[in-house]
Amino acid sequence: MPPIISPYEDVPVEKWPEITSKVIAAHPLATKELVQVVLTAWTELHATRIGNRKLQIGRDIFPNPQILGFFMHELIPVELAAEHPELWRREKEKGERDLVFIPDPKFSVEIKTSSHASQIFGNRSYAQPPAAGKVGQKGRAGYFLTVNFVAKKEAGDGKITRIRFGWLDHSDWVGQTSESGQQAHLTANSDRYKLVQIYPVAAAAVKASEG
Repeated sequence: MPPIISPYEDVPVEKWPEITSKVIAAHPLATKELVQVVLTAWTELHATRIGNRKLQIGRDIFPNPQILGFFMHELIPVELAAEHPELWRREKEKGERDLVFIPDPKFSVEIKTSSHASQIFGNRSYAQPPAAGKVGQKGRAGYFLTVNFVAKKEAGDGKITRIRFGWLDHSDWVGQTSESGQQAHLTANSDRYKLVQIYPVAAAAVKASEG
């Protein structure tokens, strides 16, 4: 796959919202379908029965957020591939993104989940430019689907609190300064202007799209 050229390259921050709208409009997946897939994956996860005792997540067992995030990473691509097997599949090879668009990999999507109220996080390596000629690197530039959720500690399913979609580059991430730190977070401008909230959608936005 040839190097990915960022649509934000040499574009001033004040024009990022315009670029973001174009980037999302160019993607083959409608945002409504993305939301539906995420919500379906969450519902199916909590409806699944585990073991002979038919244990249920959110009622009998309460996995930590990392485990819930892992399952969401697995289920979202599976749900979409089931609907469009000729177009979408899950990651198979090192270096592929979590959700692979078979006809054109540039539209493939990296999935990030977090139990934080609003932020998402990545590996510290996300903040580093990809090494020239090195294969097996992913996630540093391209489409991102981010999902924030609440994991219940008591009986209940928890809930998806926020879904966003957009494009991120390695320069959007800030790695922890500590040598032992393995986490990266988004810059304020990148978080604000390069990811669009697609769930929940404000009432005014829904009205505008219907009008």
